[in-house]
Amino acid sequence: MMWAQGYDPFGNAIVSTLMAAVPVVVLLGCIAFLKMKAHVAALLGIASSLTIAILAFGMPTGMAARAAAFGAAYGLMPIGWIILNVIFLYRLTDQRGQFRILQDSIAGITPDRRLQLLLIAFGFGAFFEGAAGFGTPVAVTGAMLIGLGFSPLAASGLSLIANTAPVAFGALGTPVIALASVTGLDLHELSGMVGRQLPFFSVIVPFWLICAFAGWRGMLQVWPAILVAGVAFAIPQYLVSNFHGPWLVDIVAALCSMGALTLFLRVWRPASLWRSTTRAQTEESAVTEPAATTYTSEQVFKAWLPWIVLSVCVFLWGIPQVKTWLDSLFILKLPVSGLHELVQKVPPVVAQPTAEAAVYNFNLLSMTGTGILVASIISSVLMKFSVREFVREYFQTLVVVRLSLLTIAAMLALGYVTRYSGADATMGLAFAQTGWLYPLFGTMLGWLGVALTGSDTASNVLFGGLQRITSEQLGLNPVLMAAANSSGGVMGKMIDAQSIVVASTATRWYGHESEILRYVFFHSIALALLVSLLVLGQAYVWPLTALVH
Repeated sequence: MMWAQGYDPFGNAIVSTLMAAVPVVVLLGCIAFLKMKAHVAALLGIASSLTIAILAFGMPTGMAARAAAFGAAYGLMPIGWIILNVIFLYRLTDQRGQFRILQDSIAGITPDRRLQLLLIAFGFGAFFEGAAGFGTPVAVTGAMLIGLGFSPLAASGLSLIANTAPVAFGALGTPVIALASVTGLDLHELSGMVGRQLPFFSVIVPFWLICAFAGWRGMLQVWPAILVAGVAFAIPQYLVSNFHGPWLVDIVAALCSMGALTLFLRVWRPASLWRSTTRAQTEESAVTEPAATTYTSEQVFKAWLPWIVLSVCVFLWGIPQVKTWLDSLFILKLPVSGLHELVQKVPPVVAQPTAEAAVYNFNLLSMTGTGILVASIISSVLMKFSVREFVREYFQTLVVVRLSLLTIAAMLALGYVTRYSGADATMGLAFAQTGWLYPLFGTMLGWLGVALTGSDTASNVLFGGLQRITSEQLGLNPVLMAAANSSGGVMGKMIDAQSIVVASTATRWYGHESEILRYVFFHSIALALLVSLLVLGQAYVWPLTALVH
């Protein structure tokens, strides 16, 4: 039977909102304050979300259980599938000593850790965000920074901070494309609006990143290089998003940023080199001359080759035509029995009652993780792994990441129960009651959505319709507020539990998710507030910047 969501089950908006927030408080509180292992906190979170959905929001028990199973399946495939195969590729390169050569070759571009951080976490991470998204950039850059000698906390936290400004155009523009589909707004108008918000932060985030790592003084010493990296990313981000569309924004911007920074470092170098890999070390003890590189160009090329292969495969798997072709070879669309089109969203979250789809797409061939596995297979052949070695290493990787996969599955189960029960919409409606301050709080709603779901795409699907309806009721530009949902959401990416688990797994710092969350939480809140203030200004102070292109 059809079950309609109710967004105020207690007849009191404050009480209903507080009850809806319980699973989020349980999950993040257990990680941040009780310092529980992430998988334990996630299991407690899903237990609380089921309890709230069934007892508080009146969701039928069977539906709630099916929503949890649906979310867990999505957490394992495709998200867990990405993590498993990225870590596997990293372990292959580490086994053959190629990763050591790779990190030394990066040090050959610049021995300064601050500039290495710009190249890898900001530039290289943005490329992987644009091509694949869904945790890939944090997994890759976190592993690379660990290999370069960064502490696990620094590698995890800094990778998360860097992976912000590119997120709205990640996975070949998937979040913006999804936003257009759920709001009915023009795709190019939304792309252009996001492209007039995020470039400011594409300049700010590199400065913020280096300041978080090396402090204010350490950041000022390399400000010219940071400015080059940021501006070389921001300008293409604006141009491509406004005059082409959302698909290639991050890839073009990332390549421009890395290329510009590499060329700039050929003619400029900081007055002193920062070779420290943690904030705890003093700058004076870290200043040394760069060590001479003893590798041949052939050795360096072989070390980079697995990552070049990975980049090519991830890019190919992100092309819509390639995905369509792979799906034509094999795909299973599995409607979730007892849930599919049996949950009904109702006004004011949507304009008219709408049945929620619940179809699990088992598109194994076109999953990004499969592209990464193909890259791993090709790389293993190039590195001369035997079949036996390959299989043994794969199973060892599976053992290493097993708790991380469990955690991700539980977190996505929590998110799906929250979504199908309507608890997420209850929290969203609380933000919508803020009147003329809605541009500020509406942007923070996007931040909340990503913090809850771990995905800017999912946040746009959850709250995109609400943003349009509320903005039209308040006389605001719906394109502005829909875009703000995506732009504000990018700053929630660094604190969502899924991303934190990916970071801890990539850096092999299992069980320290609470430290990572505390490390990045202030940065997430502060940057989200800055995005909110920009949107507030676009709504009332600089309305010309919010005009449709």
